[in-house]
Amino acid sequence: MSEIKVMIVDDSAVVRKHLGDLLTGAGLTVLGSASDPIFAMQRMKQNWPDVIVLDVEMPRMDGISFLKQIMAERPTPVVMCSTLTEKGGQTTMQALAAGAVGFVTKPKLGLKAFLEDDGNGIVAAVKAAAKANLSALRRTIAGAAPMKPGAPRPVTHVLPPVTHTGAEAMVETTDRVIAIGISTGGVQSIEAVLTRLPRTVPGMVIVQHMPPNFTASLAARLNTLCALEVMEAKDGDRVINGRVLFAPGGKHMRLKRSGAQYVAEVFDGPVVNHHRPCVDVLFKSVAQCAGANAIGLVMTGMGDDGARGLKDMRAAGALTAAQDEASSVVYGMPKEALRQGGAQDVVSLDDIPGWLLRAAQRRVGLSSANS
Repeated sequence: MSEIKVMIVDDSAVVRKHLGDLLTGAGLTVLGSASDPIFAMQRMKQNWPDVIVLDVEMPRMDGISFLKQIMAERPTPVVMCSTLTEKGGQTTMQALAAGAVGFVTKPKLGLKAFLEDDGNGIVAAVKAAAKANLSALRRTIAGAAPMKPGAPRPVTHVLPPVTHTGAEAMVETTDRVIAIGISTGGVQSIEAVLTRLPRTVPGMVIVQHMPPNFTASLAARLNTLCALEVMEAKDGDRVINGRVLFAPGGKHMRLKRSGAQYVAEVFDGPVVNHHRPCVDVLFKSVAQCAGANAIGLVMTGMGDDGARGLKDMRAAGALTAAQDEASSVVYGMPKEALRQGGAQDVVSLDDIPGWLLRAAQRRVGLSSANS
């Protein structure tokens, strides 16, 4: 990776020093640091950074206001710093909705030790932010354009349809389940999708890579914006039409079959693919218990989580897709899903709501080309 230039904006001198040492030690270039956004803007005008690491609560101007100003005047990847609390989660949701690409959580206790730990995820978050597609980020923040009336837009079919044998899938039912995996850049992107879906859409189970408290804030926020019922999943919650269940941060989520119903299983477990919740854990369970009644989608994010699980879903007869590169804030997870053969279709962010609705109407066993 070429040189990544970073500006640190935090009112804590301890955070500025140790965060600067951490980033410099990882080979990144720290252009400087500032105790508040006013000082930061003055410095950045002389040498603009590739990524800004931004605190939330600061003097003279709060981080959310500064973020909105940056996104309006000169969009730049921003990684937010927030404490791991309910209030911090709500504030971070506001920041991510306003255009922040990622976030790191700072503990209230043991802050110095946390910042000195090279496994705290900060460097990875900054590197992921540096890869952000700013054109896609701008479009996502502005909101997805409404679907034009009339014929649906074309979808790129990249793989031939799978002939499903029915040997491992459950019997035909009228129920459909939509499973989505998403990470970096996901807050704005999933909002663009869910706000354009009707209450009649099949039940949805979603893994968004987030720590505890943050997924509850995300679900609560989306619940106020959507026609859908959006919830952080609890163990045993039913998956029904018009309901969206997010895997809780810090826990895995699986789909289970209970008689004629689908339910979510929320459980503790080891980190998988560097994540908990993990997309592959969810997708593999969907492949096993929903088979051809499932619809799988991998959206923007860094890494390869979900690629293997989506391939399992496709092999079980599910209709699958990956978000396209042009509309992905970070084209990592979708690229891997496509490369490993799990994604049958490639769909832009604007077209995802329509694609999901068409997929839900298809008859099991038919390819997406006939849906």
